[in-house]
Amino acid sequence: MNEFQIFVSAGEPSGDNAGALLLSAIRKKCSKAAFFGLGGTRMHKENQEQLADSSRLAVMGFWEVARQYSFFRKLFHECLSEIKKRKPRCVVLIDYPGFNLRLAKEVKKLEIPVIYYISPQVWAWGEKRVNEIKRYIDRMIVILPFEKDFYQKHGTKCDFVGHYLLEDIPATYIKSPISTGSQIALLPGSRKLEIERLLPPMIEAASRFNHEYGTKAVVAGVRGAYDYKSAIDSKMSKTISIVYDGPRRVIFESSMVLTKSGTATLESAIIGRPMVVAYKTGFISYQIAKRLVKLDKIALVNLVLGNKVVPELIQGDANADNMYGELKKLRDNRQYFDNIKKNLDQVPQLLGGVGASERTAEIILELIN
Repeated sequence: MNEFQIFVSAGEPSGDNAGALLLSAIRKKCSKAAFFGLGGTRMHKENQEQLADSSRLAVMGFWEVARQYSFFRKLFHECLSEIKKRKPRCVVLIDYPGFNLRLAKEVKKLEIPVIYYISPQVWAWGEKRVNEIKRYIDRMIVILPFEKDFYQKHGTKCDFVGHYLLEDIPATYIKSPISTGSQIALLPGSRKLEIERLLPPMIEAASRFNHEYGTKAVVAGVRGAYDYKSAIDSKMSKTISIVYDGPRRVIFESSMVLTKSGTATLESAIIGRPMVVAYKTGFISYQIAKRLVKLDKIALVNLVLGNKVVPELIQGDANADNMYGELKKLRDNRQYFDNIKKNLDQVPQLLGGVGASERTAEIILELIN
């Protein structure tokens, strides 16, 4: 069989992680597959030909995306042109809905199968995008258990394959006992704007907490994303340090976590660390989102558990005083802490067990063959 191509589009760091695992799984089952599209460093290591610099792809918020409209418009047409020219066996879209759903609409006209792996958060944004998915997506593959029920309720067939994090996080970390040490993990995100908004109050809260309890805090940094040292003044440097490009080890070695919302909450939950979740975006983006989002909780871990198990600090509430107060509550109330840990230890099983990438690869290869 001659080599054939698959276009894969992943615009976020979490999508790059999932995409790399998927590419590896496909190649193990079919050595003739070649990949091109959008992704990050991990997908590049799996020999995907990248059509753009991944550092420009991960943009957060409505207003922030609008400011880079010309870049994304040019990239969109370049991707579509390459798809038309190379005629891939299928197009695989990973999350990143603002770009990927628009691309799906155009690819559908080319009669190339469109597979969506890791669903857009249509359960948060309402039903308009469900209708888009019905029209433009040939196969929806989801990684969160409640998503399958959502799609079935809306008459859309989908496959639940489990979560890729369970094969990406070391097995020794999963549901691990908490260290007797006194380390707090700070996870402000990977995008420059979210780091700018969340790191200063996280640092201030952690500094106060360290002073009171004699603890230490470690910032999980992304090399090249931000000047983290500038946020830590000399008086704080004895109790707050930075570890680059190793967030899961930082979580594993900590007793609790102060984290941005998103995939990091699931990573912390799978490892089994009680956490405080913070979310803060630009004013305009938040005002738009507030009118559109239909959820009473935003942390993925709380959505998977079906309850607000871990505290959420949103927008104006994501300040140093509240972060400090929630960390203090975790530290001072052992019953509260233990109850959160017990709930978090259910998460790996709820996420469907190991093997998401292999199951997804099987679905894709079955569809294109």
